[in-house]
Parts: sequence; C-alpha cells; structure tokens
Amino acid sequence: MVAKRRYRRLLTPPRGSFFLYGVRGVGKSTWALQTFPDAHIIDLLDESRYQSFAANPALLGLELRTLQANRVVVLDEVQRVPALLNEVHRAIEGSRRRFVLLGSSARRLKTADTNLLAGRAALRTMYPLAPAELGADFDLGRVLRFGSIPVVWQADDPRAALEAYVQLYVREEIRIEALVRNLPAFLRFLPVAALFHGQVINIAGLARDAATARTTVEGYLGILQDTLVATLLPAFEAKLRVRERQHPKLYWVDPGLARAAKQQLGPVAAEERGPLLEGLVLTILRAHNGESGLFEEASYWAPAQARHTEVDFLLRRGREFLAVEVKAQPRFSTPQLAGLRAIAELPRLARRILVYLGERQLRTEDGIDVWPLDRFTAAAADGSLWP
Repeated sequence: MVAKRRYRRLLTPPRGSFFLYGVRGVGKSTWALQTFPDAHIIDLLDESRYQSFAANPALLGLELRTLQANRVVVLDEVQRVPALLNEVHRAIEGSRRRFVLLGSSARRLKTADTNLLAGRAALRTMYPLAPAELGADFDLGRVLRFGSIPVVWQADDPRAALEAYVQLYVREEIRIEALVRNLPAFLRFLPVAALFHGQVINIAGLARDAATARTTVEGYLGILQDTLVATLLPAFEAKLRVRERQHPKLYWVDPGLARAAKQQLGPVAAEERGPLLEGLVLTILRAHNGESGLFEEASYWAPAQARHTEVDFLLRRGREFLAVEVKAQPRFSTPQLAGLRAIAELPRLARRILVYLGERQLRTEDGIDVWPLDRFTAAAADGSLWP
C-alpha cells in the first residue's frame, strides 16, 4: 500500500477565472482547496445546494453580494447547473470576481444555450498522477495495473476502489445526469470500448460487439470524451507518398480505469502491456502539455499501404513534428524502429524517439533516440523533448 500523502500537482492556476476539468477523484477539489485556502466554496454535490440553485440560479448572484469583491469563488461540479454560468458571467463583468469552475463532464456545458463565458475563463485539465508528481512513489507495474487516479492510488484496496469507481461513474455521470436513454446498452458498450484501448476504432465492429446501433455507439464514444474518461487520437493527415488511415485510435485516460471497465484487474497480461503503456505515455504528454506547451496537435501515423507500420504519436508544434514510438519490451532491437524509419521523409521532422522499458539510452546511426521510460518522462517534465 502506498502511504497516503499529498502530491504536488503540475497545474499552475491561470491569473483570471478558469474552468478546470478532470475525471472524478482526480484531485480537482483538493488542489483548489490547497491553492485557494480562503476561497468561498460552493459544492454542487451537496444535494441541498444543488436543488436550491437548480430551482433558482439567481440565488448565486445574491450569495455573491455577501462576499468581498476580491474573494475567489470555487464552484465545484459546475456542470450540474449550467445556468449558474450566467450569474458567473455577470459577476466577472460587474465586479471582476475570480472564479474557479470545477467539472467532471463537459457534456451538459456544450448545449447551445449554455453560457461558456465567451472566452473570459481559461480552460485547464487535470490528469491522473504523472511520474513527475509521484516522484519516488512511481511504480510502473502498479500504475499499469491500477492506474494513478488519486482516489484509487491512495486507497488501501486499489482493486476494490477501481470497481467502486466504475460503478460511481455509471451512477453519477451517466444515470443521474441522464446522459443516455438506454442504460443497459451503455453498460454493454463500456467493457467492449475498454477492449479497444490503444486500438484503431472500427465503429461497425464496436457496435456489433456491443449489440448496439452504430449511431448509438458514436454517441457513447462522445460521452466517454465529454466525461474525460477517454480520448480519440486522430490519424495524421498529410500528403506523403502513401495514403494515411483516417480512423482514430481510442485511449482511456488511465490504465486502471480501462482495466476496471473491462473487469480485468488481475495481474497485467503480456498482451495488455503495450496498449496500457501507450495510453500512459499519451496521458503523461497531455498532463505536461498544459504547463510546458509540448505540442499543439497530437495524432498517430499509420500508412494504409503498410498495415504493420505505424508511429504511436506524432506531435506538432508550430511547423515542426516530433515522432514517438512506444514499446513495452525491456530490450532494444532494430525491428522496433520500423515505424520511425518509415516516417523519416516527413518534412520538418525534428526528432524521432523510441521509448522502451530498458535502462540504456542509445542513438542510432540514422539519428533515432532510444530512451528508457524514465528518460522520456523527465524530458516531458522539463520541456526538453524537442531538440
């Protein structure tokens, strides 16, 4: 069991008001309380508060009048009452009050009549604990098996905590928020979607396996993204010598969450390690991106005419590209370089990196960097991924 302790998070708060998204249990509320200890807290998970504001959103404006103008207001689970953002907007405009708006889902905030503050609030995302945050506590085997969502990481029984977490997700995010009309169909979909972690999404195949209509599955994938549980990584589109695939790849935000959704929480099987490690690397990149500006766009590269050749992640910053291939093997071998060598003709390719689970840092004759995972995570943390 990992000792319960506070971990310093990567997030630096923007100067003004901002939205902070992240899956439940990722540490948003804890971070906000630590960062703004004198803030006025409004927690919409408090049922009485929720019902009062849902019935009369204008009550927020009346409550704000009782506070000093320079006092920060933390509004937790703001997606539960989107109409409150009209009052937030008025307070920002009228008194320049600073708000920290926490949410575990962006779905209800995307409706056409929701006031998203017209750019007056920055957007930030909090991810599961990254190696740079865990420090000496980072344990790759544990992270691949149970993930690093703080509420699970700190639990005495991480397996039980993950099982409860998935039940909470379905109960709170899906059922209570009425995100789907057919809950049994969504419950069939979840474990099938988890099996596609790290794979190219075939909507027709996913719909067939989940015994659900294709359009319904497309909607469910949207829910996974809006509730920040998963992301779709697009295929890189450019005019190289070959035509690239157009289907996206699905990555869950946390390896433990993906394994819990498919109800496989025993020791990590050999066939799981590759996709789980890929997903972890993507989450690490996204976690550091908000602070370090590592990339502007992320995609994967896989030419359609060479089905066994691909590069896991292609990052773009400005007009330059950085290619990253992830291998869950402890030994380096030249066949692992196939994708990185195939992409060598991409214009403005600044660096090619192979990440593996060995200990030696190498550089090939054609300029490919071979890095152990800890070297890669350190470079992501200090912004030195790019040459």
